[in-house]
Amino acid sequence: MEKMNRAFEKVKTMVGMDVEDEEQQAAALENSNSFAFMDDFNRNCTLSTTQRLYGFAICFSAGLTCTLLSMLVFFKPIKFAIAFTLGNLLSLGSTAFLIGPKRQVTMMLDPARIYATAIYIASMIVALFCALYVHNKLLTLLAIILEFGALVWYSLSYIPFARSMVSKIMVSCFDTEF
Repeated sequence: MEKMNRAFEKVKTMVGMDVEDEEQQAAALENSNSFAFMDDFNRNCTLSTTQRLYGFAICFSAGLTCTLLSMLVFFKPIKFAIAFTLGNLLSLGSTAFLIGPKRQVTMMLDPARIYATAIYIASMIVALFCALYVHNKLLTLLAIILEFGALVWYSLSYIPFARSMVSKIMVSCFDTEF
């Protein structure tokens, strides 16, 4: 990348354009590096509309299949956690085909849903950790319940006013004033 920048600078000087000083270039490079990886990744993920739809359909149907097959092993929490979490990951990844990976990450890190995203991803990690490493069925079951709740809360973050409405309903249902 630096070689290309130097080559562009030489071309600019040949045609008489001013070359920015090194401090301005360093500041611009620092600002561009914040999402440089995602920009490069997004550029390499150029797909046609048809390819995007096929990718979404395949990834989403695989995720849905894993999630539905996890119901067959519901009473074996370790296998259930692995299948359910894999289904969630595939379904979450399927939307990257539609809107692109950079926009997907940007939307997930939006201030309105950053906490929901963090809890959702953390709950998937905890569920897999409990299932694969700890091998404790009770902890795995609790992690799956946390993961499902985080999935619902994360999904509601994409619907305007859904989380506030659900919060009000939950408060009114569990209001303990007599």
